[in-house]
Amino acid sequence: MLRKAIISAVLCISLLLPSAIPVAALGDDSVSAPSAVLMESSTGKIVYEKNSHEQRPCASVTKVMTLLLVFEAIDRGKLSLEDTITASEHAASMGGSDIWLENGETMSADDMIKATVVASANDAAVALAEHLSGSEDAFVEQMNNRAKELGMNDTVFKNCNGLDEEGHVTSANDVAIMSRELTKHEKIFDYTAIWLDNLRDGKTQIVNTNKLLKTYNGITGLKTGTTDDAGCCMSATATRGDVSLISVVLGCESGKQRFADAAALLDYGFANIAVKELKIPEEMPQSLDVVGGMEKTVDLQCDVDSNVVVDKSADADIKTELDLPENLEAPVEENQVVGSLKFTVNGETKIFDITARQQVEETSFGSIFNVVYNSLLAL
Repeated sequence: MLRKAIISAVLCISLLLPSAIPVAALGDDSVSAPSAVLMESSTGKIVYEKNSHEQRPCASVTKVMTLLLVFEAIDRGKLSLEDTITASEHAASMGGSDIWLENGETMSADDMIKATVVASANDAAVALAEHLSGSEDAFVEQMNNRAKELGMNDTVFKNCNGLDEEGHVTSANDVAIMSRELTKHEKIFDYTAIWLDNLRDGKTQIVNTNKLLKTYNGITGLKTGTTDDAGCCMSATATRGDVSLISVVLGCESGKQRFADAAALLDYGFANIAVKELKIPEEMPQSLDVVGGMEKTVDLQCDVDSNVVVDKSADADIKTELDLPENLEAPVEENQVVGSLKFTVNGETKIFDITARQQVEETSFGSIFNVVYNSLLAL
């Protein structure tokens, strides 16, 4: 029975204090929106939440999921930005915010996406949906399937643009989830950063509905929405240094309140958290001895690709625990799990497998004969 050697190390990471004094912890009274979430984007860590799973309509923030499916279609090669999209009678009939598409009018996919993101155009969103799936209903079915895949358990989509419809609901938590997934497609920021632009060869001017683009340091996106049922809603994304945040507010009474709440959440995040990369400790050996194998050692590998959110106002202790045997018995398979590396920070743990980089055969007459035979052939 192999004896395991367990090595523990505490890595004390000194975090630089911010130039401004961190704000006090947010209470529910500090955010006027009835439902809100602040998420750190790289980890998906929830930093603040208020009624985060309360089901509510979210108006045009719905288009975050529409755009996610659009960009996933681009990645698969199903859609090109140069593709021509023709507006149907159904797409042209949309009310609310739109770019006044006419039945049979054509635009590039690039312009349709631009209209959907910048002007929150309901007709352009439907035109994209129909182009990809044949009908809006078929596209909405894909939206709901994707929501389930992402664990958006509070969400039911009834349309692709967010117009008020009975049973069309989501939650601040789910909006943050789909917003995080959309921002993995960095091309989206080419559109969300646009303040003013034109369509139809300059005949139609569009202005971004996200007013934080002009007022908030580090803002990168993402989507606003307003209807009678939903109130004023927003998913706001911003980046400063190594920290990227997603601020979601639903059901605000006015656009001014929406932007103020979203900015307050972002301010809180940037003032109070830092993001640190997990790294393999120096104590981890690069190889292990192999008993009874054709090779004396096997190389080790551990894919640590993860960040953690830590309190910015104090030093953070990240404890690492390395669990490895003293040696391995042959045979050893390539990518065989041979141990683990555990990180503990803020009471939470992340565990990564340590695996063998290559195969090591068990010593046998046949394997020795093959080695000798091949060596003789090489002479």
